[in-house]
Amino acid sequence: MLFLASCLVVAGLVLLGLGPLGTRIGLWGFTIGLPVVGLGALVTMAGVLVAFGGGIRSRDWNQAGFALVVGLIAVAIPIAHVLKSRGAPSIHDISTDTQDPPLFQALLPLRTGRVSPAAYDGDATAAQQRASYGDIEPVLLPAAPGQAFALSLKAAGDLGWTIVDSDEAAGRIEATDTTYWFGFVDDVVIRVRAEGGVSRVDIRSKSRVGRGDLGANARRIRAFISRVNES
Repeated sequence: MLFLASCLVVAGLVLLGLGPLGTRIGLWGFTIGLPVVGLGALVTMAGVLVAFGGGIRSRDWNQAGFALVVGLIAVAIPIAHVLKSRGAPSIHDISTDTQDPPLFQALLPLRTGRVSPAAYDGDATAAQQRASYGDIEPVLLPAAPGQAFALSLKAAGDLGWTIVDSDEAAGRIEATDTTYWFGFVDDVVIRVRAEGGVSRVDIRSKSRVGRGDLGANARRIRAFISRVNES
């Protein structure tokens, strides 16, 4: 029984790693990768339960400990990610300006194939964003546009984004950010404008695939806003 538990946990670990790895290197799309992760979590949990039952039955907790500890740690990672994203709306286009969102230009040639349209997703998305991410607002900096642009460019670089284009005269920065596990590439555009006696910085982040993003784009924008405000 304990041997079966160990086999289930190992099989679950393989599936948990195989799902995102296969998606990242292009063996399959996320529509396969995500279910593989879900299956891996179920198999791992089955191994944990079998190990727990086997430990009670045999009282050999030393042997059962491997499946219990390793299995619980492995399952905790996807569960924690899901819990962190609980309540996120089914949208994947987030902007600090939903009335006049920054537009992609340099990134347009990269948004080819089976990806979501580059155009803003519209009023329904804006309404869901306001309801779920009411804290996401433009950044107002007491600085000249050139200085605000430099601060924005530095913040994007500090966050590890890949800068695709930067045009200070137009006040536009475009970049991509790749997610850690599945290697999803999300697109970002930053716009810097003079507004009154300050500079207004708007940022928009949009996924290339999927319908929802589990809050990833909102977290990305919050990280940028925090970095710029700290500069």
